[in-house]
Amino acid sequence: MSPFVSPSSETKVFGIFGDPIHHSLSPQMHHAAFQALNLPHVYLPFHIRPNHLKEAVHAIRVLNIQGLNVTIPHKEKIMPYLDEIDSVAQKIGAVNTIKNEGGRLIGFNTDGLGFVASLLEAGIDPAKRAILLIGAGGAAKGVAMALLAAGSREIHICARRPIAAEDLANRLRKCATQNTITARAYTPGAEISLQTEKPLLLVNTTPLGMKKEDILPFTISKINAEWVVADLIYRPYETPLLLAAKERGAITVPGLGMLLHQGTLAFEIWTGLKAPTKIMGQALWQAFSKDKPSA
Repeated sequence: MSPFVSPSSETKVFGIFGDPIHHSLSPQMHHAAFQALNLPHVYLPFHIRPNHLKEAVHAIRVLNIQGLNVTIPHKEKIMPYLDEIDSVAQKIGAVNTIKNEGGRLIGFNTDGLGFVASLLEAGIDPAKRAILLIGAGGAAKGVAMALLAAGSREIHICARRPIAAEDLANRLRKCATQNTITARAYTPGAEISLQTEKPLLLVNTTPLGMKKEDILPFTISKINAEWVVADLIYRPYETPLLLAAKERGAITVPGLGMLLHQGTLAFEIWTGLKAPTKIMGQALWQAFSKDKPSA
């Protein structure tokens, strides 16, 4: 069955803003959901460069686009152009989902809840681990806040920009004054010394790993079998970081689960309907079959 529909007066347009955008599997996932529920909608990828972001947001209203996902590098910078930010996204400081309510654009963040859902699906309880977060951008903010809400009491943030790391740490400290939250400047490949009694959950929230020539975002010599290593990147399915961590005996959590669960939450925000999670997941695996490792 074709993922596209014949346009009519009932057709609603949804999509995703990003730069780059060619790698996104969100169109396949959401088209499968629309088909499953007999919704005559379309979902389109929009390659929006940073210098065109303001105009692109204006176009949402002009073209009556009903809902959007937002990905790298727009999750933080898009916020001033929206009419309203829900309380969770405001606390996080980043938006990955937009709903158009009669021309009024409302920002949400489903990244963190989607990530935690993927951990729980893999049998990982983040409350029992110290978190080592690589990166402090829009995705990192959503993930960190959700981990805090899920019971994580120790979070260490490492980012290239110390100001960004400290800003995120301060956001978390305001929500959990008794927790251990640290921030430090970090260059990928450099050594990190942590003092913690809990096993570690390493989370890569940076784009390092999307390209073959990328360096590893973390020194693999530190990783051992007690660690869990998660990557928000979902293409490739197993990033070089995950492959290296698996070789050292660590449990690994690819980014495809987060993509699915943040997508189902966005779908429900837009439509008010229960997302067909199983069908959306199947669509992702089908779209991903060329990169998926053999069982």
